[in-house]
Amino acid sequence: MKKPTHKIYRTTNWPAYNRALINRGNIAIWFDPKTQWYAEPQGKQGRSQTYSDIAIQCCLMIKSLFRLTLRMVTGFVQSLIKLCRLDWTAADYSTICRRQKHIDIAISYQKSRDGLHLLVDSTGLKFLGEGEWKRKKHQPEYRRQWRKLHIGIDAETLQIRAVQLTTNNVSDSQVLEDLLDQIPLDEQIDSVYTDGAYD
Repeated sequence: MKKPTHKIYRTTNWPAYNRALINRGNIAIWFDPKTQWYAEPQGKQGRSQTYSDIAIQCCLMIKSLFRLTLRMVTGFVQSLIKLCRLDWTAADYSTICRRQKHIDIAISYQKSRDGLHLLVDSTGLKFLGEGEWKRKKHQPEYRRQWRKLHIGIDAETLQIRAVQLTTNNVSDSQVLEDLLDQIPLDEQIDSVYTDGAYD
């Protein structure tokens, strides 16, 4: 059987191609001055939080994007704040470390024009376990451990609207109520699809 010949694509517009490659390395990071950077007083006893969840989430996003340590994140964010000429301060590394365990992630999204059609599915995440090469060579006894990430996606915009992390033995139907609770009450849900089945 003859193998199919691969198509050869030739670049015809080199200036535009070069600009596109250059723009891939362009970094533009800015802070909206209207952002609620500091936490609002809760009116509870004890010391109030200094930074809002949005500020901590911003630091964690930068940490993940540039693969920085927590101490480096503090310096990086503080330099960005200075470049934006804002009178904010960056959270210190110990605050980021402590708050990341309990932060409620705010997912920005564009509201559907009509009723929401939600697609729900899940994927497994391995968070412990040896690499393939080490297991083949040394045959360790350690078992891999998994978590399941349940995701609700808007079928129209393909934006993530709800997320839930569980143990590997939890099904989508078991967390469906929790996922739906993340949708604002003023937004109509027309349909929910789970694993290709209509609900």
